[in-house]
Amino acid sequence: MTNPHDLDALRAAADAGAPDALFRYATALVAAMRMEEAFEVHSKAAAGGHAGSMIEVGRMHLYGVGTDGDVHAAVQAFERAEAAGQPVAGYFLALIGLGGTALPRDGKVGARLLAAVQAGHPPALRAAAIHFGRKPNLQDQALAVQLLDHAAGRGDAVAAQLLAERLRRGEGVIANPEAAQQLKARLREGGYPDLPEIIAVPAAPRRPAPPSTLTLDEVLEPPPLEMLAEKPRIAQVDGLLSVDECRLLVASAQLMLRPSRVHDAAAADVARMDLRTSSDASFDPLLEDFALRLVQLRMAAAAGVELVHAEQLIVLRYEPGQEYRPHRDDLPAEAIARDRPAAGNRMRTICAYLNTPPEGGATDFPAAGVQVEPRAGRAVVFDSLDAEGRPEAGSLHAGLPVVRGEKWLATLWLRERPYRAY
Repeated sequence: MTNPHDLDALRAAADAGAPDALFRYATALVAAMRMEEAFEVHSKAAAGGHAGSMIEVGRMHLYGVGTDGDVHAAVQAFERAEAAGQPVAGYFLALIGLGGTALPRDGKVGARLLAAVQAGHPPALRAAAIHFGRKPNLQDQALAVQLLDHAAGRGDAVAAQLLAERLRRGEGVIANPEAAQQLKARLREGGYPDLPEIIAVPAAPRRPAPPSTLTLDEVLEPPPLEMLAEKPRIAQVDGLLSVDECRLLVASAQLMLRPSRVHDAAAADVARMDLRTSSDASFDPLLEDFALRLVQLRMAAAAGVELVHAEQLIVLRYEPGQEYRPHRDDLPAEAIARDRPAAGNRMRTICAYLNTPPEGGATDFPAAGVQVEPRAGRAVVFDSLDAEGRPEAGSLHAGLPVVRGEKWLATLWLRERPYRAY
């Protein structure tokens, strides 16, 4: 925590109104968790031309920290910072543009990401690495490793975890188990656990781009669905996520896992119940980066719904014996009333499997007579509401107990109308 005497000195220095001094004081206020004051001071510094404060004002507007959430005000702040020569601001504009609402999802998204990559911004480096890692071309695979190495060298622990797995398995690089173990040992010292065994092969892109080309078009063209049932609509898609994307989701969730909860109609709230014995991590927008949003965009596209309809991404882990007993995903009226009622009910779900458990863990739809086996990179999509918007009784499903190993999966619940601001 910031020493109060240090804050007093920084405030005194900022009283003269110099943008650099205001920025330092605002940064200290953030460290002291005095967010409303920090927003005011950053706003003054931004008005004085401080590009770093412009970015911070944009972030605070974007995430509703220290001020009301306002994506359009965030865009304005980021655009000012970008015009002042800050590629990190462009990175945030690209992140917003993925949603296709507050900003168009156009060629500027890729151009801004590329500028942030060239500036060495670690989240951009990791996102580009994962993008190239989807491609089978050896040149793209090698580029993915180089970008992960660059991001890891700049302190990105998730990139380091992905890099260690590629070094261990010889993916895009000559296998180097010794270097992988050394990197993993350093990660463990920092509190980052090893990743589970994950092997996944993404489906070939429908319109492959030339090697070393950063284009996001293929994200919106997921592999074709295989229909498993018509009523309720249940479909499976193989190769939706790549091995790096699966590892990204697991690595990003590992340190945030907590016991899963479900909606308890009797208590009109969420609670820990025997119905669901997994652990999960929920990704607040503040925790999302470009790579995570890109995975979600791919999942939403596979489900045939715009990303803004999605609730927060959930990553779940099931250990041996853990399960999710038969349930439906549509929400009771009181739950809808508490959480953005204008978005309506959950109309569709997409679950992407992030690893392949040695035994158990299938998703069972007893009314439809369908079982989907968990395979890394595979996803299952199903409707929770019928054509009239009523709960679909046949959508009853269960996560069967894991017998051996772990099961990891990522879930997006998709509402009838937009849920997110961007």
